[in-house]
Amino acid sequence: MISRPNILSMPRVVISEDARSADLVALALAFSEIVQLPVTMRSAKFPGVRVEKGKVLDDQYSGPVLEEALATGRSIRTTPKEGAYRGIPVSVAPIMIEGRAIAAVGIVDVMGTIEIPEVFGAYEAVIKQVSGKVPVEK
Repeated sequence: MISRPNILSMPRVVISEDARSADLVALALAFSEIVQLPVTMRSAKFPGVRVEKGKVLDDQYSGPVLEEALATGRSIRTTPKEGAYRGIPVSVAPIMIEGRAIAAVGIVDVMGTIEIPEVFGAYEAVIKQVSGKVPVEK
């Protein structure tokens, strides 16, 4: 007989509308590590987390844009007028299950803080580099 692990005792991440900050912190830290930017998360029913540079800064976090994304079920790019990220561009998306926003995740929106022409000027060189066609310097 093949022994199967008990799935209920295995470590796992579960996101639900009832998720607490302890349930969300591992994902928020992973997202922040990938993008090297501050990340916030909360569930529909409970405050969540705010993480920056690998540290939890607030484990009872909620912000106005997270709350708006949960209420509307829509992604939002804006610069909040209040809260921890007041005056800083952010991008927030709801996590949708069966048509309902059960949680939301937000990130500082670096696209709102950089010069677009400068980025697109380097875009062609980046594409060539990742495709193995490194541009020749002039």
